[in-house]
Amino acid sequence: MKTAIRLLYPDQCVSCGEPVDGPFGLCGSCWSDTPFITGGLICDTCGTPLPGDDDSGQALKCDDCMTLARPWQRGRAAMVYSGNARRLILALKHGDRLDLARPAAKWLARAGQPLLVPETLMVPIPAHWTRLLQRKYNQAAVLAQHLAREVGVTYAPDSLIRPRRTTPHEGMTLTARFANMQDAIRPHPKRGARLKGKRVLLVDDVMTSGATFAAAAEAAFQAGACDVSTLALARVVKDR
Repeated sequence: MKTAIRLLYPDQCVSCGEPVDGPFGLCGSCWSDTPFITGGLICDTCGTPLPGDDDSGQALKCDDCMTLARPWQRGRAAMVYSGNARRLILALKHGDRLDLARPAAKWLARAGQPLLVPETLMVPIPAHWTRLLQRKYNQAAVLAQHLAREVGVTYAPDSLIRPRRTTPHEGMTLTARFANMQDAIRPHPKRGARLKGKRVLLVDDVMTSGATFAAAAEAAFQAGACDVSTLALARVVKDR
């Protein structure tokens, strides 16, 4: 039956639609245009690729993470937010391309492997209810759900809430972004208790300044989490 279905509906690249070997994959051209973060040096706090060939084995930090106070312990990202990575994320976020969450979960699992332990709670960055009315879904929650299923850990939606609608960060200064997120994310009055004493992995589609992740990490610690890490599908990187 599966063979017959594939003859009628051959596997296609999730980005351009060209034929590929196997479902939920990228063709060679789209793969080469997608800036995955693999190999080399990376910031241990946010996952940004770093220059150089330091082989000391010590945890390294990018300039941003050395300058800004990050309330979480470690972080990773699967891609740099440019090229085809940007197109894929915009399609997931604004184009109703929920099918992209399945391959994205595999990319996230590979990038986040150092952060994943069996007792991890997978927690998405929450969306305000008005945004959910507009988009019909929270892309961070969709990614976290597929990732939790991919790696076999507990998915904990609604552990954090976003009681205040924040202004979009586009065009804001760094200071304004952090001020905008002040107290914007909180533990759920009831379901937030499940974070107490747990290792939490926060998941979102894109990390830019880290203001949203910071607000969520602070809320998770307020709920009693013992460890918080972050995982983004893509990281905005300077001068690329």
